[in-house]
Amino acid sequence: MKTYKYPLGKQSNTIRIGNLLDDMWQVHKYFHEWQRQRYKDRLPYANYNAMDAHFKGLKRTTHPHWNLLPSQAVQQELMRIDKTYDRFFNKLGGRPKIKRQHKFKSITYPGTAGWSLTNNRITLTFRKWNRKTRKWQFDRIPYTFHKHRQWHGTINQVTIKRDSCGNYWLCLTTTYKDFRPLPTTGKSVGADFGMKDAYLTLSTGEKIQHPQPLKHSLNALRSLNKALSRKVKGSNGWWKCVRQIARLYQKISNQRKDFHWQLASKFCKKFDMIVLETLNLDGMKRLWGRKVSDLAFYQFVEILRYKCSKHKRLLKEIDQWTATTKPCSDCGFHNENLTLKDRQWRCPECGSDHDRDVNAALNILRAGIAVT
Repeated sequence: MKTYKYPLGKQSNTIRIGNLLDDMWQVHKYFHEWQRQRYKDRLPYANYNAMDAHFKGLKRTTHPHWNLLPSQAVQQELMRIDKTYDRFFNKLGGRPKIKRQHKFKSITYPGTAGWSLTNNRITLTFRKWNRKTRKWQFDRIPYTFHKHRQWHGTINQVTIKRDSCGNYWLCLTTTYKDFRPLPTTGKSVGADFGMKDAYLTLSTGEKIQHPQPLKHSLNALRSLNKALSRKVKGSNGWWKCVRQIARLYQKISNQRKDFHWQLASKFCKKFDMIVLETLNLDGMKRLWGRKVSDLAFYQFVEILRYKCSKHKRLLKEIDQWTATTKPCSDCGFHNENLTLKDRQWRCPECGSDHDRDVNAALNILRAGIAVT
């Protein structure tokens, strides 16, 4: 599947989507609390069918305002809750948590029910109470989005998202599988992740630097957070400052993703096989914290994995405990006296001069070829 993302932009009727998200969060919160209360009362877990029947009863009795909610979106939310508890019972995840209201950001319409799409306009189906007929009726609201590219395949799911900046996005999930193989080059490369001299050091000797957008935005973040601390929480000025901080974080994230996408495309165009090392990033975060998060090596690997599957390239990841730094890439001698401070060293066995990172990248490449 492939998902296309389009901005909805500033429109007066997007307030209906915001109200819908807030009402859907109430459903999310209610059923999590309901499941926890059933557990305290020693009642069996209620699956999706039981939750759906209970929801229909609530609409007739204590929660008639939930008749405003689109049934397809409610069903998707109940399925999502049922899936999280199913994973919890199968020991595939932790105990399901109740999201905070500002973190509940999306609603999903499956299939073709509840929406219609024509060119750059999507029409969502809401419900409203007709005072004259005293019945619920459908209320279809059109929204215009910026169609900057054409989607391919059959749309099987529509998701409306709200980001932390208050902007709304339309996500179209299609059955299209993007597969565009590139011509072979016959070249292979090993890449060593680093935090001191370079972001990635290649076995070809090239060193790639990371822009580190978070590091260069720290002063702006500090000044904005100081301004936020001086404002009354919940006031208009406080919310305005919160939005400014969110926009700055979004800019940092976009700069980082842009660098990773361009670097992954560059690798796929130049090499047929790419070999990386598996890292304990959680342990590295405990030691170096912010810089590891700013470099976002795991995000780059995920993007590179998608690019390699799209362009028919081979991506290998060697084991975490494979020795790559201390062995000499020429003769295989293990230099046990090598420390983190040693950036250049000479092999006492064969006399070869090594750059620490280039030597590690060569060993990573050879380990990946051996595994292949």
